[in-house]
Amino acid sequence: MTAQIPPCWARLDSHALLVAQAIAAALPAPVRELGAEAARAVLASPHAGVPLTPLARVEELAVPTRAGRLRARRYHAPASGNGVLLYLHGGGFVLGTLDGADEACRAIAARSGWDVVSLEYRLAPEHPYPAALEDAIDAFAWLREHGDRVAVGGDSAGGNLAAALCLHLRDHDLAPPVTQILVYPAVDDRFATPSWTEFADAPVLTTADARWLWEQYTRESTAVIDEYAAPMKAASLHDLPPALVLTAEVDPLRDDAEAYAGRLRADGVPTTSVRYDGVFHGFFTEVGAFPQTDTALDDVARHLRAH
Repeated sequence: MTAQIPPCWARLDSHALLVAQAIAAALPAPVRELGAEAARAVLASPHAGVPLTPLARVEELAVPTRAGRLRARRYHAPASGNGVLLYLHGGGFVLGTLDGADEACRAIAARSGWDVVSLEYRLAPEHPYPAALEDAIDAFAWLREHGDRVAVGGDSAGGNLAAALCLHLRDHDLAPPVTQILVYPAVDDRFATPSWTEFADAPVLTTADARWLWEQYTRESTAVIDEYAAPMKAASLHDLPPALVLTAEVDPLRDDAEAYAGRLRADGVPTTSVRYDGVFHGFFTEVGAFPQTDTALDDVARHLRAH
C-alpha cells in the first residue's frame, strides 16, 4: 500500500517529487525518532569516488580553536586570489559532515574564484550551544590571521551560524566578513511564521523534526538563548555585511529566512533574496540532483565575484 503524499508536496516540481519519495522510502523513521546517533548513520553522505567538480588541490586541515583542533577542508579555486569563503554545513546542529557539503564547496570554488574552507564544527547534543558558534568564531579568526579576505556562508544550521558570526563580530567591534551567504538559514526559535504550518510535512525537514533538532542544540545550554542562537532576536541588524539569502519554496524555514532578509534590507544592509520554486529544504548541497541547485550555485558564485 502506497503511503499518502502530504498535501504540501504538490508544490514540488515533478523531479523534486520523485527525489522526495525516494528519500522518504529510505528513511526507516523520522529523524526525531531515530535519535542523533542512528540518524547520523542513516544520513551520512559517503565521500564521492569521482567528484562532479574535480579540483587540482583539495587540502585537509586541522584548524586551531578553543576546543582543540577541528577538521576542515580547503578547496583551492583554479584561479585563486579573491579570498576564502568559510563554509558551515547544515544538519540541524546535530547532523552534517564535510563530505555532505563536498560537492557544493567544490562547485563554489570552481565557479567563483574564491577558495572555500569547510569546517567540521562540533555537533549537538554532545556539544550544545554555543559550541558550534565558538568553533565558527575561532575558525574565522584563524583565517583572518593568515591575511585572507574572508566571506562566510552556510546552509540551514550553517546559515544560522554564519548569521550569528556576523552579529558577534559587529557587537565586539571586530572586522566583519566581506559578505554573508545564508542558504535557508535557521534564524528564529518561535516557529511562528506561516511556512511552519504550510510545510509542516515537507520532505527532509518537517516542523516536528526541526523542533527536535533545535532542542538538541539548546536544551543542555546554561546560556541565555539570545540573538547568537536565534539571530532574529537581534535588536538591530544595522552595520552587518552585505547578504545573499537563498530559500526553497517547500520548506518550513522559508518564511523565517525571508523575513530575516527583509529585516536586513530595512536596516540598511545590501541584501539579495532569491527563492527557488519547486524544491525542498536541502536542495542546495545536492549537486547534480536538481537544476535549481546548479542555478543557486551560480548565484552564489556571481555574488562572491561581485565582492
